[in-house]
Amino acid sequence: MTHTITSLCLRDGGCVTVCPVECIVPGQPISEWPWFYIDPDTCIDCGACVPECPFEAIYPEDEVPTAYTAKGGERLSAPVGTEGFTEPYDGQDHEGNPVHLDATRILQAGEVIDLTPATPENARFFSEGPGYSALG
Repeated sequence: MTHTITSLCLRDGGCVTVCPVECIVPGQPISEWPWFYIDPDTCIDCGACVPECPFEAIYPEDEVPTAYTAKGGERLSAPVGTEGFTEPYDGQDHEGNPVHLDATRILQAGEVIDLTPATPENARFFSEGPGYSALG
């Protein structure tokens, strides 16, 4: 079993710092791969990344919510051009470096969303995307 980073990811990077097997990588280019991604073949399922994420975006693969209820104000990130993702995000990562995402959507309190599409997207990153070529 591995962990999955969902669309709640705003690229804080604290997860990368604490990962003992260095299996978490930032998607590049950000416009196409806006999250951090966990290599399922390397992840040892230690869970060290989970408490480091200030956005609560990381879940064990079999616990990714199908009905996440927003507290209000959370952001979802998506590849540029994704319908409904029109809000830019400017923030800082855990080291104080600037983070800019072009395609986010702010969630309203009580809004219910399915975060499970992140699981196949994470796998796709490592089978077809730049994560695959970086490892190969």
